[in-house]
Formats: sequence, C-alpha cells, structure tokens
Amino acid sequence: MKKKLCCECGKALIKDEAALCKKLLGTDTDEFYCIDCFAEYLECDKVDLEIKIQEFKEQGCILFL
Repeated sequence: MKKKLCCECGKALIKDEAALCKKLLGTDTDEFYCIDCFAEYLECDKVDLEIKIQEFKEQGCILFL
C-alpha cells in the first residue's frame, strides 16, 4: 500500500491519521492531513482528535482496525 502524505506539510501519515481523515471527510477523500494539520484545519485541539480516534476504535469502526 502506498504511504499517504499530509496535503499541508508533506509528513508521512500513520494509519490512524489516514483513517481519521476518511472518517471525518468521507471515504472517497483525496485530502489527508497529519493530526497537527488536521487540528488546525478543523480549528480544534490535537487532543480532541486523539480522543475521537480512541472513541472510534472503541466503537469498532472498521477504518481503525
């Protein structure tokens, strides 16, 4: 599988970052953000996104398996 890069800073993404983008922007999105840039894009705290990742995992979301 091809590594996804942040569309803002170019950083290689970890699996959870890519999954969060798909979950919040739609599974057909072409825009992927690292957690720092995504927090800035969404105008929220990085910690809030980390909490959402954990919640989605606990809910069993298949994007985060």
